[in-house]
Amino acid sequence: MALDDTRSRIVFAAIKAVRQYGLEGVRVQNVSELAGISSGAIYRYFEGKEQLLVECFTYVDKQAAAIFEHLKFEPLVMLTDPMGAIKGLWLPYFRFWTSHPDETVFYHRFRDSAFFLQYDKSRDAAYFGTFAGMVVAFKKAFPELNRINQDLLWLHVLTSTVMYAKYVVEGALPNNEGTEDTIFRLLTTGLSGYLIPGSSAPPGRE
Repeated sequence: MALDDTRSRIVFAAIKAVRQYGLEGVRVQNVSELAGISSGAIYRYFEGKEQLLVECFTYVDKQAAAIFEHLKFEPLVMLTDPMGAIKGLWLPYFRFWTSHPDETVFYHRFRDSAFFLQYDKSRDAAYFGTFAGMVVAFKKAFPELNRINQDLLWLHVLTSTVMYAKYVVEGALPNNEGTEDTIFRLLTTGLSGYLIPGSSAPPGRE
């Protein structure tokens, strides 16, 4: 088996192991058993548990970011149906999580841990470039969005989306359109007051 294949096998096993044993409770031995390789083999690829978990998070984060690479984004729809435009971006993202149970539980647990707080200080999330471009377009069309604390806004949308997806994959919520619609309305209710087109705004005020 090629090095890349073995590394991927370890990452997938670690993600699954975190779902089974928890972020703090998981051990390298648990990962080795799920991957079908020795613990020693894992240490040939990773220095230890922390480095492995960081690579797992980066892998899942990049998979989620790639969702936006394939979406059709029509700027005109932002003005005629802003909520429809937002939902068109959000729904595929939410469905990515509900269709990847192991990744969803892992991601939620990692972001809620001390591991993430340390890692987030130095991580490079440039792979979210396409999504960032969409955000810029929205803010240009609706300058009122600039009044929202951006860190708070995206923390709310991201963590809440993953949290609700976790409830779905764990069976606490049904996986259907009714659930999706309700979650979307809950997440976006506070945005409606900011979705005011800014085409008449004076230059430099956006």
